[in-house]
Amino acid sequence: MSDQISFDDFLKVDVRVGRVIKAEEFPEARKPAYKMQIDFGPEIGIKKTSAQITKHYTPETLVGKLVMAVVNFPPRQIGPVMSEVLTLGVPDADGEVVLLSPTKDVPIGGRLY
Repeated sequence: MSDQISFDDFLKVDVRVGRVIKAEEFPEARKPAYKMQIDFGPEIGIKKTSAQITKHYTPETLVGKLVMAVVNFPPRQIGPVMSEVLTLGVPDADGEVVLLSPTKDVPIGGRLY
């Protein structure tokens, strides 16, 4: 378990729901990954990212999927891609990423609380 943080620290992390609108292979990545564009609605807009999620997903199954992402980290250069958000996931029994996603259809841009 990580060190305890205050509730105010937690509130600084802005986690929102977005819909994947584009996903494609990322052959330049060191490990198998996809490049994605995620729509977070009119307040935040469309953001780019990459994710090492090739074991459980294909670009076709990602498009239209609701995902959770941290939207207030600074952009980070990942090879030729400037990653603007951190898409969230948890490891399965083999350590492969399973994306966090709402279990019901919800409006994009909604903030985690």
